[in-house]
Amino acid sequence: MNFSDFNFEQSLQDGLDAMQFKTPSPIQELAIPIISSQKDLIAVAQTGTGKTAAFLLPVLNRLAQNNIQSTNTLIIVPTRELALQIDQAIQGFAYFTGATSQAIYGGGDGAVFETEKKALTQGVNIIVATPGRLMSHLNMGYVKFDQIEHLILDEADKMLDMGFVDDIAKITTYLPTKRQTLLFSATMPPSIRKLAQKLMVDPEQINIAVSKPAEGVTQGAYLAYDSQKNKLIKAILHEKEYSSVLIFASTKQKVKDLHRDLYRIGLNAKAIHSELEQKEREEVLRSFRNKQTQILVATDILSRGIDIEDIGLVINYDVPNDAEDYIHRIGRTARASSKGVAYTFINDIDQQKFQKIEALIDKEVEKIPLPKYIGEGPIYNPKSPPPKKSFSKSRPPRR
Repeated sequence: MNFSDFNFEQSLQDGLDAMQFKTPSPIQELAIPIISSQKDLIAVAQTGTGKTAAFLLPVLNRLAQNNIQSTNTLIIVPTRELALQIDQAIQGFAYFTGATSQAIYGGGDGAVFETEKKALTQGVNIIVATPGRLMSHLNMGYVKFDQIEHLILDEADKMLDMGFVDDIAKITTYLPTKRQTLLFSATMPPSIRKLAQKLMVDPEQINIAVSKPAEGVTQGAYLAYDSQKNKLIKAILHEKEYSSVLIFASTKQKVKDLHRDLYRIGLNAKAIHSELEQKEREEVLRSFRNKQTQILVATDILSRGIDIEDIGLVINYDVPNDAEDYIHRIGRTARASSKGVAYTFINDIDQQKFQKIEALIDKEVEKIPLPKYIGEGPIYNPKSPPPKKSFSKSRPPRR
């Protein structure tokens, strides 16, 4: 099947041709006809499957068909990075259609807020917003969403994890009751089903290969004490050259500490975390996308929603607390049928968590020996209780 088989308006098809979009992914092939028929939809699909285009293209096609000038579509997302990514995707797809959009997200100065206010009062076709920032505008009383036809919740499970359920419920009270609602989520916990029951009418459902890593990802794990992990990173990068490396650490403080340590040993690394101003975050991401920065250290804020191509290596500096997050983290590599490598560092405390990941993906991940000069790591024995956590870092035993 080709995108031309959807019979999109020529102006939209011209944009797809210019971006060299030819063959739809499975989520696009299934979702686009349902969305085009104006039915509500629940779509479960992991990161990297092409779901952004799946919901944008039928909406943009409807805008092009009907020459709609009002604010027609509201897309709610959990993070500013995802809002910006979707807004950029709209600009690409809609280049020849004339459709307009605005990203609404936290951070920025008063001028940014005024730009958002202007878009909300004077009207753009598509609003892409984080819940908290949108509520700030709605509370001012000047936002009119009476002509909204499409409500799209992207990364719905992440939004609920971040505590946005009340904001989402409140936002929907500003929208017409008669509308199309689309819910995209990487997982389908009971809280999502409960939300869907409140917001949707007889929705269609699609489930695309959830909880399975992309086939192009080569997975491996190292058993390493925390004190060995930085040396291990240097060893991995010395063994093979990667143009782009994304490292996930479990906390903001670990991200900052790891960035400092990598910088000290001469590696081209930058960090992204919540303490950075929005302009700083955008500059860091731009530098990483353009290959000016080789290594980006981040928390799970980047595990979903950031579309950066050609990431050759993903490193889980810590085992994710949630087994599902492992899928999203390593899903940043091997996107769009490409190849990539994902390594996870397992210390003596996190072995049972990693065993849960292996159970989820129904695969035993290869345990790679540490380089001899780094020393011996922990023995992999996930069935035994983990050692009690202390306030000091995990260290190799004394010899």
